[in-house]
Amino acid sequence: MRSWTLPAGCQSIDQLELNEGPAPVAGPGEILIRVKACSLNYRDQLIPKGLYFGGAITAAGTPLSDGVGTVEAVGAGVTEFAPGDRVAGTFFQEWRDGPPTPFMGDALGAPPAKGMLAEYVALPAHGAVKIAESLTFAEAATLPCAGVTAWNALTCGIRPIKAGDSVLLIGSGGVSLLALKLAKAAGARVIATSSSDEKLARLKAMGADELINYRQVPEWGAKAAELAGGGVDHVVEVGGPGTLGQSLQAVGFGGEVALIGVLSMQGDSSPMPLMVKGASLRGIFVGSAQMAKDLHAFIDHHGIKPHVDRAFDFADAKAAYEYQSSPDLFGKVVITLDS
Repeated sequence: MRSWTLPAGCQSIDQLELNEGPAPVAGPGEILIRVKACSLNYRDQLIPKGLYFGGAITAAGTPLSDGVGTVEAVGAGVTEFAPGDRVAGTFFQEWRDGPPTPFMGDALGAPPAKGMLAEYVALPAHGAVKIAESLTFAEAATLPCAGVTAWNALTCGIRPIKAGDSVLLIGSGGVSLLALKLAKAAGARVIATSSSDEKLARLKAMGADELINYRQVPEWGAKAAELAGGGVDHVVEVGGPGTLGQSLQAVGFGGEVALIGVLSMQGDSSPMPLMVKGASLRGIFVGSAQMAKDLHAFIDHHGIKPHVDRAFDFADAKAAYEYQSSPDLFGKVVITLDS
């Protein structure tokens, strides 16, 4: 079996290695997944560089949280899956339902936790979900982290999205594009931002109702509030402290800012604007297995197609990492396997 691995103490993506070894087996309560596609997230750039939570990884292991495939075998006691089922791993292996707790378990893709960038992966049966029937493996591979994050941000707060709501999106990364598709399917009005007019045009073609070039409009939070008729109902905040101040200006009375990202760490993030408007700031760290199930059901019902920017062969995984870090990125990068 082929798998990509990162060494203990890894400090560079150049240290990613393609190895051969025995395939795992499905133990009691586990399923063996024959991986068909994986996708990259921003955290996958940080982990090999030793910049993720806790610093450099302390044990060698396989990267990537996002992987989908078919069930090759089931272990003793598994009844919810059968060989041939199309499945995805869940980001947190023990977060099955409800709000976050200290007992959510390992997050896939950050060694010593298991990762999905391998031809075969064995996971606990409760750490996997069936994928939408309407999606290809490449499309479904975009969802375990970014898709569930967007779903959590829009549907699992104190004010779940509904028709007629306004949504503010920042940039054109995986979470933002998936949130755009989910919001439009729910009947919401979407305000999209980017520093690139070319990318804004692509966002418009995907359904965005209003566009803001945040380099040309420095006070883009106030502009978004104006476009939303006084304030935005849902802000999908993927930037972090560097953009949070503008998001707090954008959110409306009783609205919610879903805080997801750490792309920009320097800026004014005073929560004072929330006080006057009775708005909420909610931390988002992906989501539960039940959220993933609900997301896949919604996608099947509405015929949503996640946007795959580029797909790379398994042997070209390093090129996939390189492209994902380039300014040309628009959405999700996928790695496909012929296994």
